[in-house]
Amino acid sequence: MWSKILSKFKKHPAQEKVVKLLLERGFQVNGQGRVVSGNIELPHTQVAKEIGVDRRVVDSTCEVILSDETLTSIFQNVYTIPFLKDVAPALGLGVIVITPGDASRTGILGQVATAVAEHGLSIRQAVTEDPYLTENPLLTIITDDNIPGDLIDELKKVPGVKGVTIY
Repeated sequence: MWSKILSKFKKHPAQEKVVKLLLERGFQVNGQGRVVSGNIELPHTQVAKEIGVDRRVVDSTCEVILSDETLTSIFQNVYTIPFLKDVAPALGLGVIVITPGDASRTGILGQVATAVAEHGLSIRQAVTEDPYLTENPLLTIITDDNIPGDLIDELKKVPGVKGVTIY
């Protein structure tokens, strides 16, 4: 799916950068062609500055999005979620970050979730980064308690897991 979206911008690398940022951050494009997060409008100059393009590139990308029914449907309905990774330790939650050998391999999330559950931990949040949007995608699991050492050893044995980091 993401490859289809990005293919529409293949001939325009600066616009592709805008689309990637919108997808990574969960920013929407409203009916007026403005970049928004919920009802908060983000100035196109700020979006452009973040990725090193001219504001007009953001303007034209939003125009392209609104001119395509599929893109409009996607970018008017994508949204952001609160990601607990950096605040989890302060909340007394555990954090497991899985580095996959191949993020497109099936079953990694399921096997990791099973191992976590078998150790009596409840998963509060599971976030996977999309391999089409992120160069080195990760799987982050937030648990209701600290991570026991034997779980780390077990997670390292899951097929497709290249590395395990605990916070």
